[in-house]
Amino acid sequence: MPHRTETDSRKLLRRLRDEMAVSNPGQERLDRITTIIAEAMGVDVCSIYLFRDPDTLELCATEGLRSEAVHVTRLRLGEGLVGKVARLARPVNSANAPAEPGFRYMAETGEEVFTSFLGVPIQRLGERLGVLVVQAKEPRLYSEDEIYGLEVVAMLIAEMTELGAFVGDSTSFAAPHQNPVLLRGVTAQEGEAEGHVWLHEPRVVITNLVNDDSRAEVQRLDDAVAQLRVSIDELLTRAGTRDKEYQEVLQTYRMFAHSRGWLKRMQEDIRLGLSAEAAVEKEQSAARARLETVPDAYLRDRLHDLDDLSNRLLRILTGQGSQTGSEMPDRPILVARSIGPGELLDYGRKLRAVVLEEGAVGSHATIVARALAIPLVITVPRITTEALTGDHILVDGTEGQVHLRPDDSVTAAFRDKMAMQAKAQERYAVLRDKPAQARCGTRITLKMNAGLMADLPSLPTSGAEAVGLFRTELQFLARERMPRRAELVANYARVLDAAEGKDVHFRTLDIGSDKVMPYMKRPDEPNPAMGWRALRVGLDKQGVLRMQVQALIRAAQGRPLSVMFPLVATGSEFTRARDILMREVEREDRLGHKLPERLQVGAMLETPSLAYAPKSFYDEVDFISIGGNDLKQFFFAADRENELVRRRYDTLNVSFLTFLQVIVDRCHDAETTLSFCGEDAGRPTDALALAGIGIASLSMRPASIGPVKSLIRRANLNEVSELIARVQARGLESARPAVLDYIGTLVE
Repeated sequence: MPHRTETDSRKLLRRLRDEMAVSNPGQERLDRITTIIAEAMGVDVCSIYLFRDPDTLELCATEGLRSEAVHVTRLRLGEGLVGKVARLARPVNSANAPAEPGFRYMAETGEEVFTSFLGVPIQRLGERLGVLVVQAKEPRLYSEDEIYGLEVVAMLIAEMTELGAFVGDSTSFAAPHQNPVLLRGVTAQEGEAEGHVWLHEPRVVITNLVNDDSRAEVQRLDDAVAQLRVSIDELLTRAGTRDKEYQEVLQTYRMFAHSRGWLKRMQEDIRLGLSAEAAVEKEQSAARARLETVPDAYLRDRLHDLDDLSNRLLRILTGQGSQTGSEMPDRPILVARSIGPGELLDYGRKLRAVVLEEGAVGSHATIVARALAIPLVITVPRITTEALTGDHILVDGTEGQVHLRPDDSVTAAFRDKMAMQAKAQERYAVLRDKPAQARCGTRITLKMNAGLMADLPSLPTSGAEAVGLFRTELQFLARERMPRRAELVANYARVLDAAEGKDVHFRTLDIGSDKVMPYMKRPDEPNPAMGWRALRVGLDKQGVLRMQVQALIRAAQGRPLSVMFPLVATGSEFTRARDILMREVEREDRLGHKLPERLQVGAMLETPSLAYAPKSFYDEVDFISIGGNDLKQFFFAADRENELVRRRYDTLNVSFLTFLQVIVDRCHDAETTLSFCGEDAGRPTDALALAGIGIASLSMRPASIGPVKSLIRRANLNEVSELIARVQARGLESARPAVLDYIGTLVE
C-alpha cells in the first residue's frame, strides 16, 4: 500500500465530498464510498458497518466482499475484530487477522482470502456509529500514517451518517432527527410532561468538512485559537483573586489552549484535507472517546475541560453562539448534556421538565428540579445528538423514559396516563383541608419540602401543615460569590412571610459531596459522600454557620423559629452546633435585636451512629428529622448516586424498619418529636409503613401529600403495625409484599 501524502488525503476527501453532492439513494452512496476508498488506498476490501441498534453492527456496504452479505451479516458489540473496534472505540491493526484472539470467520462474506485487517471506529463526539474496515490479501501491518488517514475518512463518514446521507429506499435505516426514539435514563425527579425540546446549548452545525486550501484553513484555525487564548486571558483577569477554584478551571483552559500538541494535531488534520471546524471536532471526538476509558476522576475532569474548550473554539470558527436566535417553543422541555444550578434557576418555572445526558441523583440540577417540582431524567444517552429544538418530546420521570418524536399511539397512551393522574389529583384536592387521620384515629402530620421562594405558594394548596425541610443551600449554590448576611435575612424573612404562620424547619447549609459552591475550594476526597460535608463544614468554618444563624434569628423578627443541623453523626457535634447558635442568640439580644418567640433546635438523623447516641442527646434535642435518603445509603452501604446499587435496597426491608423502630422508641422515651424526610416519605406505600411503625410526621414534595393522605385516611395503622410485626416474626426479608396486599383490601 503506497505512503499516504497530503495530496492523496485531500484528493480522497474531495472525491467523497463530491459523491455526497450527487443525489443518489442512500445505498448507492454507501456502495460508491467503499469503492472510492478501496481504489484510493489500494486495498482489496473496504467495508462499512453501521449500528443497527446499540448492540448490533450490520454490514451496510462493501467493495471486495460478497455483495449478498450486505444487510445480512451482523455482529454483536465486541464480537469479532469489527465488534472489538466498536467496543474499544480505537483501531485494530493486524497483519494476520485469522490468528487474532476473538477473530470471527463469516463464511457468507468470502473474506477467508484476506489476511491483513485495519478497522477504525466511525464515531462523532463520543457516539459510536459504526466501523470502517480495509483488508488486503497480503499479510502486512498498516502504518501509523495509513491508520491516521483512515480515521480522518471515518470522521467524514460519521458526519455523513449523522446528516442522513445514507438514508434511501435501499436501506433499512431511518433518517436521524426524524424517526421516533425511545431513550432510557435514570429517574431523578418523578412526574410526567409533554412538550417541545429546548436545547440548552444547541449543537454547532458544521456544513463544510473538507477544505480547498489547507494553508488558508490552518490560518483560520490559528486565528481562532489566538482569539480563544485572548478570551480566556480576559476571563482570568476579570476573575481577579476572589474565585480561586474558578481561576483553576480557567488556568486549565489556558494550559490546553496553549498546548502545542493539541494545535499540531488539528493542523495535521487540516493538511490531510479537513476543514478547520472538522479538525477541531475530530480532536473533540478523540477526547470524548478517551473520557469513557479513563477511571481517574481528575483526568476525566481535565478531558471535560478539553471538550468544553473545543466547543468554544468551534463557536468562534462558525460564529454560532449558544443563542441561535430561535424562540423558546411552547411547553419547553430542557435538553442538555449537563447544567449548573444557576442556569437552571434562570429558566425557572417556564420549563415543563429537564432531560440531561449526564448528571447524578444528588446533583445540583436534581436539587433545583425538585425545588421547581418538575420531572427530571438524567444519564440519558445520546439525547443531545438525537434531539433538535422544537422536537415533540414526552418525559416519563416516574419510569425514567424519554419518548422523542413519538408516534400517535405512544402519544395517546401517554396522554391517557397523564389524564388519569390529573383526575387523581382532583380527588386529592378534596382532601386538602382534611387531616391525615387513619381509621384507628391516629393522626399523621404531613409536611412539605422546599428550597425556593417559588415553592411556598404550594403550601396552602398542597394540604401540607408545615414546611418540614427548607433547604438553605440553594441560595449559596446558585451564586458566583458568597451571599451577604443582609441578603440571607431578606430571603429567610420572605420565606416566613409566605408560610403565613405555619412552621418552617430551616436546615442549615448542607454542602459538600455533590453540592459544591463555585467560590469554595473543594477538597480532593476519595469518598465525598462520607467526607467533609454538611455540619462538618459548618463546625470547621464557623464564620459561615454563624452568619447563617444570625440571618435566621433576625429574619424571624420575633416569630417562632425552627433550625436543624444536617448530617449530625454524634451527640457532641449537635451540642457544639447548638452552642454556636445559642451564643448568637445571646449576641443578638445584647445588640437589642428582637429574638424569636420560640426557638426549636433539631438534628437531621442521617447516620446510623446517631441512633445510638447517649440519652443526653435525645433529652437535649428539641426534634429529630430522619433524613431518609442519606440514612438508607449509609445503612445499606449503597451509594444513592450509583445506579448499580441504589435501587437494590428497599425502605421496607425488615432490617431497616427494625432499625427505624429503635429511633422511634428512643424518641418516644425522651418525648422528642420525630419526623421522616425524604423521597420515601412521599411514596404512599412506604409512607403507610413508616406511619405504621410509629413515625407520626412525614415531610415530602408537595405533589405527594394528596396520595399519601388519601391512603392513610383509608388505613388502620394498628393493623399495619401488627402486619409488620408478623412479617418480622416470620423472618421475612421485606414487608413490602404484605403491605401491598393490605392496601389491596382497602376501599377507595
